[in-house]
Amino acid sequence: MLLRESGETLIDQIVRSVAARIDDRLLRGGARMPSIRAFAGTHGVSAFTVVAAYDKLVATGYLESRRGAGFFVRERPAMALNAADAGASGGSGATAAATAAALKAAQSGFDSKPIDVVWLVRNMFRQMPHQQMPGSGVLPPEWLDGPAVANALRAVSRQNPNLLLGYGLPQGFLPLRQQLQHKLAELEIAAAPEQIVTSTGVTQALDLVAREFTRPGDTIFVDDPAWFLMFGSFAALGAKVIGIPRLADGPDVARLAELAALHKPKLYIINSVLHNPSSTSLSAAKAFQVLRLSEEHDFIIVEDDIYCDLHPGSAVQPATRLAALDQLQRVIYLSGFSKTMSANLRVGFIATSPERAERLADRKMLSTLTCSEIGERVVYKVLSEGSYRKHADRMRGRLDGIRAKTLRQMERVGLKVDGSPPAGMFVWADAGCDTNLLTEKAMAHNLLLAPGSLFSPKQLPSTRMRLNVAAMQDPAVWRFLERELGK
Repeated sequence: MLLRESGETLIDQIVRSVAARIDDRLLRGGARMPSIRAFAGTHGVSAFTVVAAYDKLVATGYLESRRGAGFFVRERPAMALNAADAGASGGSGATAAATAAALKAAQSGFDSKPIDVVWLVRNMFRQMPHQQMPGSGVLPPEWLDGPAVANALRAVSRQNPNLLLGYGLPQGFLPLRQQLQHKLAELEIAAAPEQIVTSTGVTQALDLVAREFTRPGDTIFVDDPAWFLMFGSFAALGAKVIGIPRLADGPDVARLAELAALHKPKLYIINSVLHNPSSTSLSAAKAFQVLRLSEEHDFIIVEDDIYCDLHPGSAVQPATRLAALDQLQRVIYLSGFSKTMSANLRVGFIATSPERAERLADRKMLSTLTCSEIGERVVYKVLSEGSYRKHADRMRGRLDGIRAKTLRQMERVGLKVDGSPPAGMFVWADAGCDTNLLTEKAMAHNLLLAPGSLFSPKQLPSTRMRLNVAAMQDPAVWRFLERELGK
């Protein structure tokens, strides 16, 4: 029975009642829930109320939504939530000065003039209109769910003020880590809350892992091409950074085996899903080979899955997560919400074995004590309310709506794309000319490009560049590319 005068919303009453029936095994895993219309009619509530309740139950791991089939009770693993919040934390990024020095050292000795990475990143943080930044790595602000974040922030501000005045917990806000347990379970990754450590974005997560598991002189493998900021960060720690050629379905496994035998790396950083900058994803065959080599040569795989929620599923683009195969034995899994919820909140997380999680929490505590619990509470509120899943669907839909048209326009102005990606925001395009020079010319027209040289640890001149399809809608971008590439 739903009580309209109980002081509890109808949505929360439905959520509590259904969750209790699932916990008590009255509703078994795999059971189909009544349709939204049938549930609304039976209980005398609006369809909107049922949708909101079902979304909350999906967000908390009780139900799953199957496109075109309805809602079903999720098969829940027998893994108890750990309410005792053990663990401390530690670790921060390299200083700006050290990173800049390492980047400049890495760039020295080239015949042609390299792009200054620090200069480029500084320009990314200028208050330029997003449509003038086709080299950026984020979605337009209007694509994100600002109202949901604002509502969550208001809700957090109405909580007991004393909860917002302290440091929080070194391992991270426990309800958020419990929520992340459900999120990881959807990806078939089993991780209890004590296996999860929050971080100030994936940037800090990478730095924590590198500081904890490498020493000066050790080797770190990265994809080539890959996200450029980590090259300087790792070099500043005294690590030797070596690139593994990235192919359409994952790394060049033969080259990985050869270099692993030669250099004995401590870590291999990889994007399994929606690789930056190519938007390709790892095949199952390659995933098994990478795990085998990790065991053979005794290195840890660090799986950066920051674009997780932009991936549409294996039916659209085959993709295999290493953490799902390995279950966090040799894999450390990283993700966060800066790309899909809010970069300003700076909330990321690490999932790994209990022993490594404790070490990383200690490392984090020794450097930064804790992350901002206010941001973590906001992210928890957004995730637990259940609207985030639909928001991610909308973002993927908008990218799908512009990708094909944008790729056709790229071809018309002279850009080449090998194997057009069916998902994600990035295109790894060949301009047929030195994109360092092209980037300098673009800046003279207040346009920001991301040249291919940045994405390789060698940082040699390249004809490639990363383009963000969501930031390619300004006619000025196309006029510039057509004019310059036409030459």
